Amino acid sequence: MKKLFLASAIAALSVSTVQAAPTVYGKAFVTANYVDAELDRQSMDLPNDTINVNEDNSSVQVSSHSSRLGFKGSEAITANTDVIYQLEYGIKIDDSGSSNIGFKSRDTYLGLKNKDYGEFRFGRNYSVTDYINNVSVNAGYWDNIGSSSLDGDNNDTLSEALTLTDGGRVNNSIVWIAPKYNDLPLELALQYSADESFVSDSNDRDSGFGASLMFDQGTGFTAGVAYDKDMSTSGEILRGSASVDLSKYVAYPVTLGALYQQVDFDSSDDEEKGLVVSAEMGLTNFAKPASIYLQYDNTKNLGGLDGNDSDQVVLGGKYMFKKNIIAHAYIGNNSADLENGLLVVRDNDDDTTELVRARGDASVLAIGGGLEYKF
Repeated sequence: MKKLFLASAIAALSVSTVQAAPTVYGKAFVTANYVDAELDRQSMDLPNDTINVNEDNSSVQVSSHSSRLGFKGSEAITANTDVIYQLEYGIKIDDSGSSNIGFKSRDTYLGLKNKDYGEFRFGRNYSVTDYINNVSVNAGYWDNIGSSSLDGDNNDTLSEALTLTDGGRVNNSIVWIAPKYNDLPLELALQYSADESFVSDSNDRDSGFGASLMFDQGTGFTAGVAYDKDMSTSGEILRGSASVDLSKYVAYPVTLGALYQQVDFDSSDDEEKGLVVSAEMGLTNFAKPASIYLQYDNTKNLGGLDGNDSDQVVLGGKYMFKKNIIAHAYIGNNSADLENGLLVVRDNDDDTTELVRARGDASVLAIGGGLEYKF
């Protein structure tokens, strides 16, 4: 009897262990790029104080793009409720970063999923604004929506092309994903970000909130809208998007998309306005699935600064050796007209340096490609 009881206990423990085992997943994406950056600028601090800089720098860069390692899973605690979890960390395959950190937290949360009440995630979550991301097709170096910072020294300014603001990961946040109602093709997500500072006046607390709604009934047409306040940035983001897969309606393997966004920064009187338009066409004359794409990004009043505008055009292609092994190639250019608030470094005669505000024009050309492996 004791042996039978022991065997039953071991079997039960084994089943429980199997149920609780996490799924290990990740992505390795490495590219090699030739990047040529030009910057022409002039001081605007003092009328007679000029600093004219005309730079043309180029380099070959080996880069890791959104490479990651994650663990996720769920376990039932009642007939209708599961505990869910995800621990995801970004990895720099080419180096460990300037602060020598090998792993950086991405979406990490612990939560509950109920058949009637939906899904709750507690932890570090991506802003729900990013749930409305059905338009951007750029990859590798040009997967750069959100590179909108205008601060920094010469190298920082030249290191990235400038684009519209994007949602970011939010610490101390709660996400609720609504359950499906009568099989409606809608996905609703709400988010709250807690400001954990101890303040005497609740009006000084900068807690944020956001919401997104995506429509997708599986017919090739999708549309979404999102709003967040004091989540990814100090201010408000309003985003709308739509995409259509023409192959669902006519004999053209082309998917078109458009996204429009407005950002009202608390620290600026000017709204940033961004537009993304994309087209991707499948190619049938290859042994494996392949596609080419074209994407145009336009941003007015970068960072909420009047007169800071940018245009970006990227042409690229993808070749899928397998569903999880993808080769990428692309060429793109970003041109920015920076009339307000660009910080640059000036070298003085006494070997000291200082930051001054300058206006100018920037241009970044990048040609490259790489390999993406998902597991």
